[in-house]
Amino acid sequence: MKKTYLILFLVLFSVSPMFAQNSVSGTVKDDSGVPLVGVNIVEKGTSNGTTTDFDGNYTIDVGDNATLVFSYIGYSSSEQVVGGRSTINATLAEGVQLEEFIVVGSRTAPRSNADTPLPVDVLPAKELTATGQTTFDKALQYRIPSFNTVQTPVNDATSLLDPYEIRNMGPSRTLILINGKRKNLSALLYTQTSPGRGETGADISAIPTDAIKRVEILRDGASAQYGSDAIAGVMNIILKDSPSEGSATLRTGITSEGDGEMFGISINNGTSIGEDKGFVNYTVDLSKVNLANRPGTVDAAGEAGDFGADIADVQEFLSRKPDAGNINGSPETAAAKFSVNFGHDLSDNTSLYANAAYVYKAVNSYANYRTPYWRTEADFPYLADFFPNGPNGSYDGYVPTFEGLLSDYNGTVGFKSTINDWNIDASFTTGGNLQTYKVNDSHNRNVVYSPSTWVDANTNGVIDDGEVTEGSQLYRENSQQSFDPGGTKFSHNVGNIDISRILSDKISIGIGAEFRTETFEVIEGELASYDGGGADSFAGASPQNSGKFNRYNIGGYFSLDYDVSDEFLLSGTIRTENYSDFGNAFVYKFSSRYKVSDAVTLRGSISSGFRAPTLHQIYTQKAQYSFVPGQGIQVGGLINNVSTQAKLLGIPQLDAETSNNFTVGIGGKIDDNFSYTLDYYNIAVKDRIVLGTEIGPSGDVNNPLDILLANNNLSDVSFFSNAIDTKTSGIDVVLGYKNIELGEGNLGFNLSGNYTIQNERDGAVKNPDLVAQAGQSVVNDTQEALFFTSRPKTKWILGANYDINKFGFSLNNTYFGKTTFKQQGMSTDLRTEFTPKIVTDLGVNFNATDKLTLSLNVNNLLNVLPEWSFVAENAAGTALINDAAAIKNQSNLITFNQRYSQMTYDGYHFSQLGTLFNLSLNYKF
Repeated sequence: MKKTYLILFLVLFSVSPMFAQNSVSGTVKDDSGVPLVGVNIVEKGTSNGTTTDFDGNYTIDVGDNATLVFSYIGYSSSEQVVGGRSTINATLAEGVQLEEFIVVGSRTAPRSNADTPLPVDVLPAKELTATGQTTFDKALQYRIPSFNTVQTPVNDATSLLDPYEIRNMGPSRTLILINGKRKNLSALLYTQTSPGRGETGADISAIPTDAIKRVEILRDGASAQYGSDAIAGVMNIILKDSPSEGSATLRTGITSEGDGEMFGISINNGTSIGEDKGFVNYTVDLSKVNLANRPGTVDAAGEAGDFGADIADVQEFLSRKPDAGNINGSPETAAAKFSVNFGHDLSDNTSLYANAAYVYKAVNSYANYRTPYWRTEADFPYLADFFPNGPNGSYDGYVPTFEGLLSDYNGTVGFKSTINDWNIDASFTTGGNLQTYKVNDSHNRNVVYSPSTWVDANTNGVIDDGEVTEGSQLYRENSQQSFDPGGTKFSHNVGNIDISRILSDKISIGIGAEFRTETFEVIEGELASYDGGGADSFAGASPQNSGKFNRYNIGGYFSLDYDVSDEFLLSGTIRTENYSDFGNAFVYKFSSRYKVSDAVTLRGSISSGFRAPTLHQIYTQKAQYSFVPGQGIQVGGLINNVSTQAKLLGIPQLDAETSNNFTVGIGGKIDDNFSYTLDYYNIAVKDRIVLGTEIGPSGDVNNPLDILLANNNLSDVSFFSNAIDTKTSGIDVVLGYKNIELGEGNLGFNLSGNYTIQNERDGAVKNPDLVAQAGQSVVNDTQEALFFTSRPKTKWILGANYDINKFGFSLNNTYFGKTTFKQQGMSTDLRTEFTPKIVTDLGVNFNATDKLTLSLNVNNLLNVLPEWSFVAENAAGTALINDAAAIKNQSNLITFNQRYSQMTYDGYHFSQLGTLFNLSLNYKF
């Protein structure tokens, strides 16, 4: 029995005796005779109500002629006239689906999916596990059309957390909640040229899928209700709360290439507290996924040109290592995930709740292979001793590792109470994310000397010329091969008070406040990891780029829902926030729903929003290795907006993004089996925060930009700025048809889709004067493509489910529409386009017994792989495509000489690993 229902309904209805009453009591059971906990009993036409206890019993004071309405999530409602009776027992039959009860998106009373004025996707746990995907974020990828995530190759720390987003708005603009409370951000800031560049988000991949009861995704701006980060939408993850149901799952899998082996085990279980006064539900999930490698076949001519190497040497090496030793794809990952959810009744009108989770993840990925013609023995003679891994012990290059350790925790404790008809929810939430790194099989190739303190004793303290030397060489032949580059850490503490009341059967209000503190830390690396340029492949954080930074903010909101009639709802929320580092924000949201009939409901909303710059964006400063087309791997600098360098370059400090959202839609139920929704959305963002492209020297040695680059031995510099305004609009469609009798089984269909109408920059780029005067821009064609076209223009999911006897079959086809890209360094006369593809997933369940289920999932059944091609922008582009040598050169530029012929740095929108086989065994306790 679900204790959370009791808590939710206590918020929705409160006890309010009206006048002279008779006491009525009874028991409420389901149609199998099991008592129901948390059933809502209301005197019709009033706000007077109560709920059943853990034994299904209730007592309420009502008038002799009153009518009692019995309602419970997942069951049909029942009405009974009191007629002077003192005992009324009720039996409720299963009816309305559980997942139609929506918590997210409202600060007053929760509503059913049919009644909400906002577009909400609701996924029960069984739909997530049915995908066969190994992580929560990948499961969402194949269930929610407007949700996208991508796995990128050789992107250093990005291997710890794949970027995700809703409606092409980037990971920073989707707020993640757990049981309605804000989850902490990741410590990772994406800085490579991949989707999500310059942003961060919560680590949803770390949440154990078996701990999830359902997921509610609000596809609408909700800054007024929840504060910063909710411009694109809100994802609310509801944890399991059963005190009696549990299961153990054993799962394994492998790719069709014979790699990427996966093994995992998870246990979810619950128990009651005391005399059925509460519950504890817990989950333990342990897993290991091996490396899946998908390198390309490297082009010798491109290599020789890029590295100035003899073509014969390159060809000889590639004859032994056609992929140039590269290792890219899905990294080796081990994870341990723990989650617990708790609820306990302190009294008839007060309950205590809590939840907590801890995740430990270890990822082992690789940098680009340093070939012997890239890091040559002539330039670095000691490499022959460091890496004798070639024929007969000769030097043959090396591949540095990038090993990341991630710890993520979150916890909430709070209580809910009803006092004089006011529903109070007070809570404290804490959370944090720590990422530390290791680099092995590398070296520090820089010339750095230690200072000398030696003085000749025979000179009586007088220093002669030559007595103080440059000291000893610290690195190169004396370099260590393992490095600790440091890492990053983020944490927050959040206090919430939410108060609501149903003033009448037409009006309900909600008020609340939130206080949040945030801390971001750049953890200093050891000296050798950054000194003189640092470890080859990934430089550590230097002392001047490290430190701990914090801020706080306080906000409050007021919300009002007015049911003008049973069909017509008006809802409004206003919110104000004050941040210690950038100031105030005021936002609003108004929404409405008009129910023409069960078959037709009209709904719409208009709102303003904001997103505060994260501490990561304000304070991150570092040197980083990046792939520069035609130049290989170069060291660039990221400077923050509060640095001395930023002031010298005239870079302004960051301000908050603001947005205006508009949504209008239609939906309804034709009958109990067929439902549909169609929603149009329009999102305008002003002062969008972006990590600009790399700005190179102007050519004037006296220019402050050129001086900064020269003094720091950097090829380029990048920084954050409120550089652009954007417009995004599109359509979301959801159709569902179930319970179609076919033979001895039931067939169901679902079709959902997202189509992007507009996603583009609005107006000119806001460049700092120094950049504009140098004839450059912080947003170039590559950046534009990352923001606007590197996600599918349209995505559709068509699924069918057929249950017959002990078998269940599912077939899902996900259509990934066209994406386009403009890779840096490529001719402006060309663009790349990724071919639309359909990925088919097959699932088969066999219920061997009431307790034992065997499941086989074949993801990407037809082994569909991403494909791209060049498209001409003009006649010059057509000429390039028709010239085999020229187009090969263009291809080499953007794939690092075919290292990423299948997987490029912009990332793909579905798996590059081909077919995956997953088998699981679930046993219910």
